[in-house]
Amino acid sequence: MAVFVALGAFLMTLAGGWTAQRVTDRRHLVLGLAGGLMLGVVGLDLLPEALRAADTEVFGVPAALLLFVAGFLVAHLVERLLAGRRAAHGAEEHVHRAPEVGLTAAAAMVGHSAMDGLAIGAAFHVGSGMGLAVAVAVIAHDFADGFNTFTLTTVYGNERRKAIGMLVADAVAPVVGAALAVFLTIPEKVLGGYLGLFGGALLYLAAAEILPEAHHEHPARSTLLCTIAGAAFIWLVVGLAG
Repeated sequence: MAVFVALGAFLMTLAGGWTAQRVTDRRHLVLGLAGGLMLGVVGLDLLPEALRAADTEVFGVPAALLLFVAGFLVAHLVERLLAGRRAAHGAEEHVHRAPEVGLTAAAAMVGHSAMDGLAIGAAFHVGSGMGLAVAVAVIAHDFADGFNTFTLTTVYGNERRKAIGMLVADAVAPVVGAALAVFLTIPEKVLGGYLGLFGGALLYLAAAEILPEAHHEHPARSTLLCTIAGAAFIWLVVGLAG
């Protein structure tokens, strides 16, 4: 049953990626929306869940928040190191985005989708009602996952073929995760730490890369409205799922 329900997440992820690639002539709007979706996912979904799951403190600070900051810094460090390496090999100053960053970010999205599938499977072990509730929440926000996976891959200069490949992997991941839930159980504290780390990295990509790019050539009011709409959509999803 969990695997069958996870197929809904598969279809919703593909729908999100399809939407992102169909509106390439409005690239600034796509990036603005992606930035808002990522901001909403981090602030309204990942971080609250991380704080709930990883409730221990280190020197008076919640461990989830420390990992959140660590994720932000690691993403910044990796992006800077790859950009520096490209500059050393003769890349132009303004062409600073390393395609590897986009692929790594998309791979992280795939891993997160697999964790979503595990969550569906684990919830069905508790009961069918709990399983369906978690599945609805996952399926609802997987549209944003697919949209962001395709956008992250392409904004860093990767070929469309690679972006589609990462999108398909992201769509399949929840199904695989739901199947693996029969054999795997992830401790709640480990899951909370992972969500904090992933949330920090995702926030860096949204704030330092996606949103500045969205407003660079088209600082239009419509782009800002798309960003707000993306965050509001996640708020709606979280509210309905709760």
